[in-house]
Amino acid sequence: MKSALCILGSTGSIGTSTLDVVARHPERFEVFALTGHRRIEELLQQCLRWQPRFAVLPTPEAAQELRRSLAVHQIPTEVLVGADALDWVASHPEVDAVMAAIVGAAGLRPCLAAARAGKRLLLANKEALVVGGELFMRTVEEGGATLLPIDSEHSAIFQCLPTDRALWPGLIDHIILTASGGPFRQRDPATLSSVTPDQACAHPNWVMGRKISVDSATMMNKALEVIEARWLFNLTPSQVRVVIHPQSIIHSMVVCRDASVLAQLGTPDMKVPIAYGLSWPGRIESGASRLDFLSLSALTFEEADARRFPGLQLAWQALEGPAGSTAVLNAANEVAVAAFLEGRLRFDQIHAVNAATLEGLSVPTASTESMAGLLALDELARRYADQYIAALPT
Repeated sequence: MKSALCILGSTGSIGTSTLDVVARHPERFEVFALTGHRRIEELLQQCLRWQPRFAVLPTPEAAQELRRSLAVHQIPTEVLVGADALDWVASHPEVDAVMAAIVGAAGLRPCLAAARAGKRLLLANKEALVVGGELFMRTVEEGGATLLPIDSEHSAIFQCLPTDRALWPGLIDHIILTASGGPFRQRDPATLSSVTPDQACAHPNWVMGRKISVDSATMMNKALEVIEARWLFNLTPSQVRVVIHPQSIIHSMVVCRDASVLAQLGTPDMKVPIAYGLSWPGRIESGASRLDFLSLSALTFEEADARRFPGLQLAWQALEGPAGSTAVLNAANEVAVAAFLEGRLRFDQIHAVNAATLEGLSVPTASTESMAGLLALDELARRYADQYIAALPT
């Protein structure tokens, strides 16, 4: 039987790559539900191609626009609205696997819904773990969900480890997450104040959305990935390390207790971890190009420059802070990146907003014990970051 897929965030880069992989295996997969945010025309085209049972949009106005367009083409897809609808399709009894590709903290709720329902959960939304942490992992365990990381770095670590998770603690000394260094790896830190959004979004190796591209340019994506790895692999913060690898060929490494190093290599294409997540524990054709070792000039590694990437250290600071600190860091960063993309904040001020919010906001006790508490903490941190940005000199 075909595996029924729910793709949360189907119009983003991960969602479209997922559909590209699915198109290569029509005998194995069918699309049950697609969800989008602002790109209504893209979602329409996906519905015309895949004819899912359900499509979800955030507002009644957007949903009505899609309904009218689908009616013209006589497509029977039912269009639903809002966060409750996201939870419903993610946990629907007929869904076998959920691709969680909604960017930001907004993806936490449907991820939890899928986990509670025991789905195969392909996690591309790192914020679910950055914000949810212990609550999310507990829900995965209690719901009997199969959690498969889709971020290239975490998928690489996962591919290097045995399927029996009980063996992991005795095998791992530490892990190394690789980072490309983004577009400003060699730029003079003194010039970063003049960086434009288009420059920050011009990643040298990967094709990503604008928010994630900015995170790569500041290395905040790697800070969030450090936090994600701590929870995914049940590690202490000191067991997660980062090295810059400009070629993006080695996607991450496991350093074993016997000093062996296990690494996963490949071309920088998100279709590879997506295909692995869809087919695990097997493997299927991804559509990515093969790695040609004879064309590689070198594989190099560098230490991250703290002057150029000060935000990276906030990962360990948040992990060692009070419970909920990682949720605060994520909320501040989402606000700061949005302000930068809107022209309200300089690129070099993103770190200042994140650091000030993390250090200045008092985290309420018990805020991480429930979904409601996490969302309230997220909103509190966003207000703090907004106020900090408003007070900055223009």
